[in-house]
Amino acid sequence: MEQVRAVIDELRRLYPEAKCSLNYKNPLELLVATQLSAQCTDERVNIVTAKLFQKYRTVEDYANADQEELEQDIRSTGFYRNKAKNIRAACQRILSEYGGEVPRTMEGLLTLAGVARKTANVVLGNAFGIVVGFVVDTHIGRLSRRLGWTQNEDPVKVERDLMRLIPEKDWLDLSHLLIFHGRAICDARRPLCERCTLAPLCPSARVPGA
Repeated sequence: MEQVRAVIDELRRLYPEAKCSLNYKNPLELLVATQLSAQCTDERVNIVTAKLFQKYRTVEDYANADQEELEQDIRSTGFYRNKAKNIRAACQRILSEYGGEVPRTMEGLLTLAGVARKTANVVLGNAFGIVVGFVVDTHIGRLSRRLGWTQNEDPVKVERDLMRLIPEKDWLDLSHLLIFHGRAICDARRPLCERCTLAPLCPSARVPGA
């Protein structure tokens, strides 16, 4: 637990401005942006949504969108056919089951097409300030294993391990901090351990004497 606290404190020092990297102005925009972010960088998503959010402003706009037109609007995010299908279906369900409002519960969000726990946690935590779980993306999964916080690969199991280990008050902030560190230092292929101030705390650090 001391290592966990020390890691969190150091990450807060390193990335005081860490927050959700996706651009959004409301829960619907964050939901769509998070769905688009699957297998895509947040930078690319933000480029796409800059135009997308001007064209599609309401749940109805997405629910009634032409499938092929929406596909072309999001094409550069990859897997665009399935993403367009899921966004349309999710918004149709929001209209039919939730009065046109993005659900504020994990249970409600998980009924939407293309929404798993990661997306639901992102939307709940960042759009509504409701923290019921731990966001687990590829960065968070990788860093959690390197730090010795989990041995699991499955995101749901990683989340369970982190929720047991990390104080609940740190769940949302730490998800952002780990993502920032994963991008800046703890690369998947070549982690910059020699530059990492977490090296003395990290059992995976490839630094002599760390």
